[in-house]
Amino acid sequence: MMKLPASQIRKITIFRALQLGDMLCAIPAVRALRYAYPDAEITLIGLPWARSLTERFSNYFDKFISFPGYPGLPEQELNPAAFIAFLDDVQKIQFDLALQMQGNGSVINPMVELFGAAFTAGYSTEGHYAPDNGLFMPYPDHGHEIDRHLALMDFLGIPLQGNDMEYPLTTNDYDSLDQLNLGIEPKNYVCIHPGSRGAWRQWPVKYFAALADYCIEQGYKAVLTGTRDESDIVDSVISHMRYEPINTAGKTSMGAVGALIENAAMLISNCTGVSHIASAFKTPSIVISMDGEPQRWGPLDTRVHRTINWLQTPDFHLVFRETVEFVTLVS
Repeated sequence: MMKLPASQIRKITIFRALQLGDMLCAIPAVRALRYAYPDAEITLIGLPWARSLTERFSNYFDKFISFPGYPGLPEQELNPAAFIAFLDDVQKIQFDLALQMQGNGSVINPMVELFGAAFTAGYSTEGHYAPDNGLFMPYPDHGHEIDRHLALMDFLGIPLQGNDMEYPLTTNDYDSLDQLNLGIEPKNYVCIHPGSRGAWRQWPVKYFAALADYCIEQGYKAVLTGTRDESDIVDSVISHMRYEPINTAGKTSMGAVGALIENAAMLISNCTGVSHIASAFKTPSIVISMDGEPQRWGPLDTRVHRTINWLQTPDFHLVFRETVEFVTLVS
């Protein structure tokens, strides 16, 4: 039984000001929320880039508010004047429910309560403030990120709608990819994504180069993907290769990247946003986890996706064997 009946909830805001992979892991919970409150207006408060996410997931989100930063949150530099204006705007909306889905609440719970919603719900952690209203659950500091957010929905009595990932694509996304004239056909190429936020989360480029060369030797084209900011990393991979790949770094929208991954034979990447896109499309993937939390961020389906904990087993030959096995399976 839902703790907050649909008749009481007409306007909902979700606070989650994070990057692509973090946001995609919350989508199964947002899906459950939408099914539970089909007539409610759902607004995401997030980092500026996430406006495009709400447009992509327009069946779940109705509106977007850009977050101007807050002390203790590293993802967005604080703009004090903009924050005061932001808080005033949010309070004027008079949300019925504000959901804190950022993390354990140690930093953010007081801020989310200032939104002035009739009800505020989310995560709490011992020794830090959370409203004593029966709508905050102890943060589950274990398990997969998807399951952590589904646990919050379950705590609130919201029926779950599965843990499958999603990444909707549009005609414009496919057209954007076609306009690049890459000369590829579905399932005849492998996507290689060597970038990730933070150098410490990036597998050595020489290893990506070796796997890209192997895939080319097996008859596949190697398509290197990345943002404009990751062009140097992609160029470094190319400098270590013996064969010529297709370089799309800085040339693709996130929709075009999604279309690329959807039709790829396989993805090889760091544990970052594109690995969750591959999970959504069930595209086989080799994911290198450099942060020591593969059980939290790696794709759930271990039959289709292989996540290697590099901190535990820093063995290139292990990754190579996994790649050989996958190439054999998809051929």
